[in-house]
Amino acid sequence: MLLAADLAGLLAAFFATELIFLGNRLVDNVGIGEETLIFVVLLPAWIVAAKLYGLYDRDEERATHSTADEVVSVFHLITVGVWLFYATSWLAGLWRPDQAKLATFWLLALLAVVTARSAARALARRHRAYIQNTIVVGAGDIGQLIGRKLLQHPEYGINLLGFVDAAPKEMRRDLADVQLLGEPDEIVQIVEDQDVDRVIVAFSQDRHERTLELVRSLRNHDVQIDLVPRLFEAVSPSAPVHGIEGMPLLSAAPTRISRSSRLLKRSLDLVGASILLVLTGPLMAVIALLIRRDSSGPMFFRQGRLGMDMHEFTLLKFRTMREGTDDAPHREYLKQIMSVDALPSSNNLYKLERSDAVTRVGRWLRKTSLDELPQLLNVVRGEMSLVGPRPAIPYELELYAPHHFERFVVPAGLTGLWQVEARAHSTFGEALELDVVYARSWSLGLDLRLLLRTPLLILRKRETG
Repeated sequence: MLLAADLAGLLAAFFATELIFLGNRLVDNVGIGEETLIFVVLLPAWIVAAKLYGLYDRDEERATHSTADEVVSVFHLITVGVWLFYATSWLAGLWRPDQAKLATFWLLALLAVVTARSAARALARRHRAYIQNTIVVGAGDIGQLIGRKLLQHPEYGINLLGFVDAAPKEMRRDLADVQLLGEPDEIVQIVEDQDVDRVIVAFSQDRHERTLELVRSLRNHDVQIDLVPRLFEAVSPSAPVHGIEGMPLLSAAPTRISRSSRLLKRSLDLVGASILLVLTGPLMAVIALLIRRDSSGPMFFRQGRLGMDMHEFTLLKFRTMREGTDDAPHREYLKQIMSVDALPSSNNLYKLERSDAVTRVGRWLRKTSLDELPQLLNVVRGEMSLVGPRPAIPYELELYAPHHFERFVVPAGLTGLWQVEARAHSTFGEALELDVVYARSWSLGLDLRLLLRTPLLILRKRETG
């Protein structure tokens, strides 16, 4: 479907460009017939190049990949392709394509291919064949953590059939309905009987040799096999794999962000936040008026937070709760949801329910995430970034493990990996782990992907909320 989407997008861009420039000719008077022939002949080159860029291989990840994640790759591929076509034509002396026409095709192709890929993924995810029947090998803390995450995110398209373990830990309450399918020695039979598409190997009490034998026994079956690495807490999802004489080495480089990267990130923040402030200024004025009319108290909620290098600053949000609301229940709730064994609230979210303290306008602001808009001022002032870990509340530090402090090597952000990947579906401890993962994995590409995915997430939240 992605291949068909690419071809449809490119064809749509080509014929739309021809219609726009109808009557015009290339410099050497090459007609539309010759142009169409050249375009069709070059289509296989797109397929090969897209394959080399990995644009047909990344969706097996399911849980993390979307069209927004590959916009940069599609942009790069189309740009390189158009420039190579122009340069080759000019250097070979065959003809000189019109620059305006090529620029129009470039823009339309970018929009059409991204749109077509989004539509293809949306259609694919509604098809029964997209669903992966999955089993988790290992029903200890890590295996059950994975199982809970799969159940919390049905959009992954993963159907958790059950666990395989010879000595399983007692099941969490929110996994009580998930079956124990058998022991690792029965894995091949379970895969065949249950029509399994994916096997996730988590930690178990089995010896290394037995786990390795299990993985090898599945090699001849058409199943996707995922391995949770040991010491996964110290490894970034984007960590490169090196090799010494064929032995794979997974990199766990120290967390740091260079000065040039800070400058680049700050430039993006300043430009982006300034534009957003101008665009949302009228909306913020209306929200301020609604807050004033809805309840007594200040327009803004101000709270001391910790940003990069644990520098304290005053975070701004639109007030959503009644004035004088005590923060003690929140402090206690954080302690309760720090553990991986913590269970979600009645709304199936790890979020403190305080409906009695939230104002009428506040409920709408929280549902739409518009209460976060004043933080654009924090971004302009350099206290926050558009993308980064959640700004920490000082009293949270007593719950941190030593490695959680790595999150302070990058600026706190309006949106981030936790907000996009999990939001209130994760415990507080898991949220901290995602903040650390972001700090370890930082790149400009990651920031751009998270920025592109945030509006879609907000829209989905409004539809389901």
